[in-house]
Amino acid sequence: MMMDDPGLRILQLAGAGYCCSQIIVKLFLDDLGRDNPDLVRAAQGLCHGLGECSGTCGILTGGACALGLYAGRGTDGELTDERLPLLLESYVEWFRATATARHGGITCGDITGGDCSAPNPSRCGVLLADAHAALCGILANAGFDITTGRGDDDAF
Repeated sequence: MMMDDPGLRILQLAGAGYCCSQIIVKLFLDDLGRDNPDLVRAAQGLCHGLGECSGTCGILTGGACALGLYAGRGTDGELTDERLPLLLESYVEWFRATATARHGGITCGDITGGDCSAPNPSRCGVLLADAHAALCGILANAGFDITTGRGDDDAF
């Protein structure tokens, strides 16, 4: 199911009980028109700061997984896109600057204000929407088509 407004989709997914890392992965699966319950299930291991409120925010780690969805290796016959390290660096820099300016750090506890039991709509929801937009921009700047996953090798 693809929605025009990622904010509505974020609210829907949070209401269905998905955590931030799962939501960011599901947003990109939606963008690709794909369904991958195994990947979404695996992303749950990144939830709630890797299970510790003091751990890295799932929006950051889930976003890294989303970048891997586009540029990572998934089969024996594939190669990792050489742009992946730069994509990750761009996203980490964006996330670190944004989360630190807004919430004082990049841990789940920093962003949620200490309650890591569920995504905080006013804090996590806004950061999720902004992260989705930032990731789309990073991928587009690198020549990736958000809806197909294919990229232009010379763009980045």
